[in-house]
Amino acid sequence: MVLLVVPPLWLAARSPHPARPSARQSPSTETPRLSEAQSKIVVNSSLVVLPVTVKDGAGRLVADLTRNEFRVFEDNVEQRIEVFTAEAFPLSMVVLIDNDLKSKDAKQVEDSLEAIVGGMSLDDEAFVCRFDEYFHEGKGFTSDHDKLLTELSRTRLDTQTSTGPSGGPMSQPSINGHSVTGAPSTPGSTTVIFSHTTKALDDAVFNAAQLLEDRPRNRRRIILLVSDGQNGGKKYNTNTYESTLRELLGHGISVFAVGVGSAIFNLKFEPLSKYAHDTGGDVYYASKRESMEELYARISEEARNEYTLAYVPHDTNPAKEYHDVEVRVEREGLTILTRNRYYSGGIAR
Repeated sequence: MVLLVVPPLWLAARSPHPARPSARQSPSTETPRLSEAQSKIVVNSSLVVLPVTVKDGAGRLVADLTRNEFRVFEDNVEQRIEVFTAEAFPLSMVVLIDNDLKSKDAKQVEDSLEAIVGGMSLDDEAFVCRFDEYFHEGKGFTSDHDKLLTELSRTRLDTQTSTGPSGGPMSQPSINGHSVTGAPSTPGSTTVIFSHTTKALDDAVFNAAQLLEDRPRNRRRIILLVSDGQNGGKKYNTNTYESTLRELLGHGISVFAVGVGSAIFNLKFEPLSKYAHDTGGDVYYASKRESMEELYARISEEARNEYTLAYVPHDTNPAKEYHDVEVRVEREGLTILTRNRYYSGGIAR
């Protein structure tokens, strides 16, 4: 029996997008040497590139599969695998942190963030961002572990009032929601109105994807999303789930989510699971700092060491808006995590 594109759930564990000059900064002065597989991917822009994770029934990574054990189908037509490798690819990662968590959950997340650096290799790069009703960019991509560690150690959640795109009361300087100019106190970063959150999760993921779209093709592009999964819906999001998913798939970006707090016990967790499932990422759950720290390392290792399959589409309709993709393996009892579709003109950029 072969299982297809069904990531397991682990119980162990609005503003308009602003200018982003920092996202274009080179992460280092040296460019890592490309392997033969990476060179083929960089040179051939017509390749559809699929990072693929394979797990056994216990959720352990399966690392000994060979090229001949994989089959790839596009729109039900089998494709010839042009590139196959199990080598590790460097990561380009946006760490997207929920800025409006319950205080006890925010404390656990804050205390865990430094551990993200421990799971990174020397060639990986990260860009730290936060979100609530608005999207808050950090300082840009960096592969300098000392700088990243300092930035993460100084990250404080739900301590700054969100700044709207056009100023106004929310843009006044404040500390913990209290004006430093003597003006009336301002509200917290995100509020709950009649039991509906104002948090804009879809916009945050969309903006994070835009930060990744220009990273080199020889890097894994991922979003590490740490959140309780609450989302304010259409009223607070400029982008829909579908438009955000299209942005992710169009640039080969996978979402790896860590659900925090009590998210696993209710439907608030569902957006995290959907983003992970539909982009070929993975989703985990943790309520304590120690579990979060373990998951950051697991996610980095999983994303960096995925199989890479690439093919040039044939015998399918190139005029279609999107194409269904299916990956199979010959061994029984395995679970495959990969994106299950791509939009024409985007996946291998």
